[in-house]
Amino acid sequence: MAPASRPVGSIALLITVIAVVAPVLYRFASPYLAILSPYLASLSLSSIAKTFSSNPQVEHPPSSSSFSCLPHTYTTEIVSLDPLLIYIDSFLSPAEIAALLAAGEPAFAPSRVYKAGRDRGTADRTSSSAALPREDPAVSCVLARAETFLGALLDPARDDIGPPQLVRYTAGQRFNRHRDWYERPQPARKGMRGRGRTWNRVASFFAILQDGCAGGETWFPLVNATTTASVKTDGPDNGAGRRFWRTHEDGGLAFRPVAGNALFWVNLFANGTGDERTVHAGLPLEDGLKTAMNIWPRKFYA
Repeated sequence: MAPASRPVGSIALLITVIAVVAPVLYRFASPYLAILSPYLASLSLSSIAKTFSSNPQVEHPPSSSSFSCLPHTYTTEIVSLDPLLIYIDSFLSPAEIAALLAAGEPAFAPSRVYKAGRDRGTADRTSSSAALPREDPAVSCVLARAETFLGALLDPARDDIGPPQLVRYTAGQRFNRHRDWYERPQPARKGMRGRGRTWNRVASFFAILQDGCAGGETWFPLVNATTTASVKTDGPDNGAGRRFWRTHEDGGLAFRPVAGNALFWVNLFANGTGDERTVHAGLPLEDGLKTAMNIWPRKFYA
């Protein structure tokens, strides 16, 4: 029985030592505790955790890595049946616009014009452009929406959507009359899914991201509205309404930049030849900034 009594005796001795030593320690430490008590009282668990954290919280702007592709609704209106031109209201959400701008911002450079595979300079096109990475979550989200919109216009087994692009205009910049389709189908380059075949831009999306500008309308000189109304408005504005589009003084329709909204049109006839009536222009900006996104669905040929 003696071994079993030893732990009890040790515990009793320890309690006795603490009872004797604790008052002595407190007497010597109390002056220092009085000095430190205001500081200790001001601390909270959260502040202590922040003080000793090796990764303090820092405010960061939203990044594409945190982007979520959420369900999104938009409305459409047929402006012209022949050629087919559709106005899309709220094609892009504010969160998508912010993420697309972040994805393209570092890559802006003077826009180029290529004809017959050759760089023809920038005399007709004075904007800046930025290629968008298809693997970016926001870009993939918007391209998937464009694919759904296209429906049966593309054959998923052989056609696709080409590399998207941002385009930016500042005061005085423009893009003179041009068309998005090519006179001759282009050969598929290395790395494209249609290697060994040719392709052309069967249709176009032109979506506005930033509209803080005066001027800068997108003008279709050979397209007229299906209805007799020459103006589409988005609500009262001094009794006249803010114009989405208008009849241009030189003919055709001019569309005002509206952030989030887009235009869609078909470039090619059923036989693959280009529709000259889809010629359009980016009218000069009077001031401010206009940024848009080009999406070009591609039709491949044997």
